[in-house]
Amino acid sequence: MSARCSLVVNGKSVRVSTGDTPLEAALADGMIAATPGAGGQGIGPAPRRAQTRAHRGEAIKLSLPRAAAIEPPARLVLPSRPTAVQKRTGTVTEITALGSHTFQVVVTITRRLALEPGHGVDVTFENFAPVTLSPTLRVDGSAELDELVFHLRQDRDGFGLGHELVDALACDHPVKVKGPVGRGYYRAGGGRLVLVASETGFAPIWSIAHAARYIEPAREIILVVGARNPLDLYMRPALDWLRATGVTRIVTVSDRARQRPPEVRPGPLTAHLPSLRSTDVVHVAGDASTVGAVEVLAATTGARCHPILIDAGI
Repeated sequence: MSARCSLVVNGKSVRVSTGDTPLEAALADGMIAATPGAGGQGIGPAPRRAQTRAHRGEAIKLSLPRAAAIEPPARLVLPSRPTAVQKRTGTVTEITALGSHTFQVVVTITRRLALEPGHGVDVTFENFAPVTLSPTLRVDGSAELDELVFHLRQDRDGFGLGHELVDALACDHPVKVKGPVGRGYYRAGGGRLVLVASETGFAPIWSIAHAARYIEPAREIILVVGARNPLDLYMRPALDWLRATGVTRIVTVSDRARQRPPEVRPGPLTAHLPSLRSTDVVHVAGDASTVGAVEVLAATTGARCHPILIDAGI
């Protein structure tokens, strides 16, 4: 004869051990609410069955933290900190050619401007309309606290704001600066740091990468840098510095195959992005088409993307 049998209570099957009454079995399985017995006495078999149910409940509780662990930690959602806009005046103190069409312009200001890496500023060179630029470091990683370093590109056709500025600027040229502006600045913590730069969009990306190597040396960084022509990949000293500090995944890309060194990959920049993860933090800087394409790719995977749009012609 079997030691257990089944009965149906309220439409649900309940296992009953030999010697248990139907009431005891229903109480043990929670089919009906418990009530005090006559004289306050409990029911004999209930403790044995209740212990089994409690054990099962404990196993369910232990599985909850594991399920919660797959969700992004709350600390990844960093609140934006409003930064007061500051105004400074200064002069151009250095103009250096970085490549055939890229120039490094250093502006020395009267007093340090509080900025996060990746922030932009509104710059007014005397006799020119205001333009938004991203302060960075020299390609060798140096900069003084009272200096703002900018990268400007001259178009080959001889037109564009960058071309006009480089032709007109000279040392002691007066400058007015207001900032910070933009929301593409560096935030510490939270997954891989995927940095994407097109042409002079490398300026803010370089400042972000440089800061991250000091602030978060263990954080994984992936850097993808592109230019229409391989001769415009002016940032090689900066890339060498990043490699020396442990950044191993650096990809350089050029649309044109002519005079392309072996280490420079062909094709569009977005074709060489890594497979993005939902925990990645992406910073992209460059022209509108590049920034837009990377934003779409990041959105499809749930990665957080901080775009920095570089004005056309600079």
